[in-house]
Amino acid sequence: MSDVLMPRLSDSMEEGTVVRWLKADGDEVKRGEEFVEIETDKAIMAYESDFSGRLSVVVPEGSTVPVGGLIGHVGDAVPAADEPNAATQARPSAPAGGRTESASAATADVAVAVHSNSDGRGPRKASPLARRTAARLGVDITAVNGSGPYGRVLKQDVLEAARGADATQPQTAAGQPVPPPAALGAPTLQAMGSTQKLIARRMTESRRTIPEFTLEVDVDMGAALSLREQLRQLADPPPSINDIILKACAVALRRHPRANGSFADDHFVLHDEVNVAFAVAAADSLVVPVISHADRKGIAEIARESRALAERVRSRTIAASELEGGTFTVSNLGMFGIDRFQGIINAPQACILCVGAVRDRPIARDGALQIAPMLSLTLASDHRILYGADAALFLSEIRQLLEAPLRMLA
Repeated sequence: MSDVLMPRLSDSMEEGTVVRWLKADGDEVKRGEEFVEIETDKAIMAYESDFSGRLSVVVPEGSTVPVGGLIGHVGDAVPAADEPNAATQARPSAPAGGRTESASAATADVAVAVHSNSDGRGPRKASPLARRTAARLGVDITAVNGSGPYGRVLKQDVLEAARGADATQPQTAAGQPVPPPAALGAPTLQAMGSTQKLIARRMTESRRTIPEFTLEVDVDMGAALSLREQLRQLADPPPSINDIILKACAVALRRHPRANGSFADDHFVLHDEVNVAFAVAAADSLVVPVISHADRKGIAEIARESRALAERVRSRTIAASELEGGTFTVSNLGMFGIDRFQGIINAPQACILCVGAVRDRPIARDGALQIAPMLSLTLASDHRILYGADAALFLSEIRQLLEAPLRMLA
């Protein structure tokens, strides 16, 4: 009998959630066969068995377990009755990394949450917060359709069910009316996912440890827009403005090594590879996939790769390897109508470029007033490795490449 422990599927992973057992308790599992799906701090991944034998499930689906914690057994024997149970194994031994006792208790609640409502594929689960909300509002949680992974019922699902049934007169489990949520006067506590915890921790660390400064520049995007229209006839999918910006950054990074580097105590790390990351908004999180060797790829290839990566982020099928190794990050909020903003550096990178919306603006050209499609770029830099003049030259290089984009194709 071999123990199945929660694997470390990424460098930053501290705990994982068992999303779905691909094999049922008692099924035969072969070495190298995928038998469980695990949600890390970055994605949901199928995990292959290191052993062959009969599967004995220790923790149910929905359980959050620290890296190295027991989640099951593979072998011929059945675990003895005095072995630790799922609730014991899934509960973190002590708060760590700033976690509170209440967060640990919530994790333990997840570990023992098993419900009997079914959609034909087996039992569906509900989060502890959803169960408590359902009990408070008198909602039958077995009748609620879940919107979480594999039909898991979330708090929002319960609230929508309560509004649809009788939002003004919810019933308690005893059948007595209770005040609507607004009348309770208490704030709603929303549990954070592993990705959200990681974002909070990294952004706090970045702001606390990196002495950053920002520079802004306006770019005439007329030539870049013209190039995009020409590429639309040749490339599938057609490149976006962001794809052209990613390419411009990659070319400029090759020419400005420190912008592609990192600060490390008493030396600079100048990376050989130019791996440009770009921010993608996912459900309740922000994920940053990486286009490796972006300086060696054409705009059409970058367009295909960026679309595929973004789709895998939104479908939660992105691989950990596709989120690692970034040397520079681009964050674009132009599609939301944002003109300019300041981003937080994704340590240990030296910079992050923030991209606004392309808007027609009046500009003076050759002594005459003209209307041109203008774009604002804001560069946040780590002053320990990139000084003011260095950052200005790098940002100016990006602007020149966008205003004369044929230079990127040479």
